[in-house]
Amino acid sequence: MSDTARMGACEECGSSDANATYPDGHTYCYSCQVYKKGNNMQQESRVIPMSNPASGTIKTKGILSDIPERKIKKETAQRYGVEIKKTGNMTTHHIYKYVDDSGNHIASKVREVQNKKFWSEGNLSSSILFGQHLFNKPQKFITVCEGEIDAMSAYEMLGSKWPVVSIKNGAASAFENCQKSLDYLSKFDKVVLCFDNDKAGREASEKCATLFEPNQCKIVKLELKDANEYLKTNQRQKFSDKWWDAKDFTPAGIRNLDELGDSLYDEKFCETVLYPWTALNEKTYGMRTGELVTFTSGAGMGKSSIIRELMHHIMVNSKDNIGVLAMEENIRNTAFNIMSVEANARLYIKEIRDQFTRDQLKVWQEKTVGTGRFFAFDHFGSISNDEILGRVRYMAKGLGCKWVFLDHLSILVSGQEDNGDERKSIDILMTKLRSLVEETGIGLLLVSHLRRPSGDRGHEDGREVSLSHLRGSASIAHLSDSVIALERNQQADDEVEANTTVLRILKNRYTGDTGVTCHLHYDKETGRMSEINNPFDNNDEDEAQL
Repeated sequence: MSDTARMGACEECGSSDANATYPDGHTYCYSCQVYKKGNNMQQESRVIPMSNPASGTIKTKGILSDIPERKIKKETAQRYGVEIKKTGNMTTHHIYKYVDDSGNHIASKVREVQNKKFWSEGNLSSSILFGQHLFNKPQKFITVCEGEIDAMSAYEMLGSKWPVVSIKNGAASAFENCQKSLDYLSKFDKVVLCFDNDKAGREASEKCATLFEPNQCKIVKLELKDANEYLKTNQRQKFSDKWWDAKDFTPAGIRNLDELGDSLYDEKFCETVLYPWTALNEKTYGMRTGELVTFTSGAGMGKSSIIRELMHHIMVNSKDNIGVLAMEENIRNTAFNIMSVEANARLYIKEIRDQFTRDQLKVWQEKTVGTGRFFAFDHFGSISNDEILGRVRYMAKGLGCKWVFLDHLSILVSGQEDNGDERKSIDILMTKLRSLVEETGIGLLLVSHLRRPSGDRGHEDGREVSLSHLRGSASIAHLSDSVIALERNQQADDEVEANTTVLRILKNRYTGDTGVTCHLHYDKETGRMSEINNPFDNNDEDEAQL
């Protein structure tokens, strides 16, 4: 028969027998739906071919018998209407009967035993589930399997007591088949899904389970490949135990906390590095991997200096790799910024850098960016969300970076807003960044700008920052573990005040402590940020004495 297919293993999903190879060389896996063209063609795509590779009249006939190579009893085969063809004492074909809603035989699936070829005859697409017509009276349980042999195997191992049916074309058709028969299946108290123990089967089980009412569907977790493997290896009781132990389906992400047990005390590995400033650590207990921390400020608040300090501090106090995506500077400037902290000199300014010899510069280079632990993204300007996420993911997984600095958020969405909606673009990006932190476990330190506040006094005048001042979207605050604002009165007459940055915690998910933490003085000679006592308290005391 020219349209027959040989069934075998699928390289894509790992199914052992769902991949059909046709005479012209093309293949189609009924589990993962991967279609590959024939010998002289190179294209590959995901498509769904006709459900009946060789539809037409029903003409293949056989006899009612047991199925010895699968250990199926004659009584079971006879009940399901399954016939076999023999040559001598050897079974050559299995013939599975499919009917319509009225019980009329409208299709057969024929499987060639030796070569694992199969084809269908009649109108398989219009049929009901395999075995469905046998169990018209709703009962406590009905079991749905991935194949006809598995359905008959499960039926036997459950003592021929509970209804068992099968979907028609493997895991790929499971959801469509169950959806089409939902009215029928929903009449039973419990629907037990017993699909193959492979990726395609497990995914199909969870997808099909969503069709049913809460607590109506159970999923059997097999150890062997499928139900028939238990029957062939005489492990009937073990299968029965697995079936009875099937758990009610719970959507992914929802767990009963009672299930945690002693694992509650198994601490998830989380690396903590203290901030360089004592007062900030008192409220935060440092910065941790697996968290997203947003630093926000207006222009000229000392953001760049603080980022330099943090990168150098992590380098000195850990052995971790560090990733840097500075969207408004080239990687040479990024390197000089990090070296500046080590040198206690503003090397990012050429005129200052030229005051040192090449040998001196190389010493600082080798101690910082020359350690092989810093990785920077060589790019300037806007870039798509997916591209930036891909770079961060690669830094985390490919380069082993535990800490990633992203500076800054606004430029990432500039030029690629969704119809000019910056807020929506930031919402999307923040959600993906939050998911990426959860996926990779990195500590992500993000820089975000502030919007211009209403009124005469701006942030350059030392105006107090609130979460509502974050530019673009409330998602920045919602999805960050911590939000730390930088405040500085650039216009102050007092030189100390004009060069002192106040760190204010706006959000602190870890401890809940918020408010002003520390005061950092910027040294114009060294470019360093040093923690000092609150200079404004002294001013207040002086004023009170007057």
